[in-house]
Amino acid sequence: MIGLGRMGANMVRRLIKGGHQCVVYDRAPKAVKELVKEKAVGSSSLADFVNKLEKPRVVWLMVPAAVVDASIADLVPLLDKGDVIIDGGNSFYADDIRRSKELQKKGIHYVDVGTSGGVWGLERGYCMMIGGEKKMVKHLDPIFVTLSPGRGNIAPTPGREKMKSTADKGYLHCGPSGAGHFVKMVHNGIEYGLMAAYAEGMGILQKANIGKTAHEMDAETTPLRHPENYQYDFNLADITELWRRGSVVSSWLLDLTATALAEDPKLKAFSGHVSDSGEGRWTINAAIDEAVPAPVLTSALYARFSSRGESDYQDKLLSAMRFQFGGHHEKKT
Repeated sequence: MIGLGRMGANMVRRLIKGGHQCVVYDRAPKAVKELVKEKAVGSSSLADFVNKLEKPRVVWLMVPAAVVDASIADLVPLLDKGDVIIDGGNSFYADDIRRSKELQKKGIHYVDVGTSGGVWGLERGYCMMIGGEKKMVKHLDPIFVTLSPGRGNIAPTPGREKMKSTADKGYLHCGPSGAGHFVKMVHNGIEYGLMAAYAEGMGILQKANIGKTAHEMDAETTPLRHPENYQYDFNLADITELWRRGSVVSSWLLDLTATALAEDPKLKAFSGHVSDSGEGRWTINAAIDEAVPAPVLTSALYARFSSRGESDYQDKLLSAMRFQFGGHHEKKT
């Protein structure tokens, strides 16, 4: 494992717990030392790392998408024909197609694994969406079995009992190179939409007591016509807990929302600055190329841009236009 961040380190721990021997490397020596204490084999350099792996070597990269190509470039001169590179980060699927072709010329196998599970993966296991050669994915199956959640206590979907698939174990060979990251890309695009839907719904509940607030009457603001209809002080932590139990909108994401509100009901620890790491954008680009309408996922992505102040200029311009045509002065916040 190269890259011992929040996910990489815990994946190593789960593999060791499952009986695998893991050689680890990270640019931060402290991260390596921590895992050596937990029976991983540490390495001080990429050359040392490669030398400590048995042939055919299997190298799993768990690094940011922006440095995958550089990591592969550093690795390739140290590897031999038959070795395998796995990219378990959030790479763009088209990059996987290119890398696979480039590495194939050198006799090195490439497998892309879209990995979901976050900081909970050590305990719950990782959902893995896999792309690459069928024979090579089968060769790596013991790794995927150990990292995956397994069937657990989730009942099989009716009608799937006789289907031969690893999907019910939490991992799946989705197709040739790039297929794993394509499925993970759309997975994350959907995640944006789900998160936005929960956040918007909770926002409406949070403001349901607006009728109790006094509002100045002026020409610049549409009045609240029926303040008596908005007199509710909802306990959002209780509502999310309620919805977890038997509701059609229950999900693991709702479980995490309930946890966040139980820990910090006013969300004082957060500024509302929401990042996007690329998958949402790539999902929308794919939707455009395929002519598939995706208004919910697109709006969710744009909401993230707005959360970071990316709409500040256009908001100012809207205000300027109102002043120009109607003499409307901005209200102080």
